[in-house]
Amino acid sequence: MKVLAISGSLRRDSHNTALARAAAELLPPSAELEIFDGLKAVEPYDHDDDVGGGPGGAGRLRQAIESADAVLIATPEYNSSVPGQLKNAIDWASRPLGGNALWGKPAAVVGASTGTFGAVWSQAEVRKALAASGARVIEKDLPLGHADEAFTDDGRLADVELHERYVEILDELVALAEQTEHTEKLAA
Repeated sequence: MKVLAISGSLRRDSHNTALARAAAELLPPSAELEIFDGLKAVEPYDHDDDVGGGPGGAGRLRQAIESADAVLIATPEYNSSVPGQLKNAIDWASRPLGGNALWGKPAAVVGASTGTFGAVWSQAEVRKALAASGARVIEKDLPLGHADEAFTDDGRLADVELHERYVEILDELVALAEQTEHTEKLAA
């Protein structure tokens, strides 16, 4: 079982990339985490360029999502909403409707910010965009506020309650992916 993690931040020392990486130790033993590190290379969406899988960066994104059993997105919040590059990536992955890389894909959204609220608005917007794209989205969020203080030196969540909540989200994501895989096998 492969879970693809996408950080919505392009910053080198991103708290959201740290949050995505923290999932590696928290996933059930049956699952492995793969980090998609090509968000910066995903071209601006242009329908004219959306042929044959899309241009290079967008094509790699679509391929990574298609080859994963589930998707985990860690999003920051910019101006009370989704960072442009992340929304752009979701737009690429959402085309064409009904046959896109996200269609039927189990997905979860978490988020971190240095403010108090932990990117709750951005998480809601990302969940909405994923659901509109046909993904099977877990409705739980993980608002990680004061992210600059939230991690231990070895990259783990310092708050036990947040750690446990993250485990619950990841367990639900993997269970949904296993259910999806089982349903697809029965249909085949």
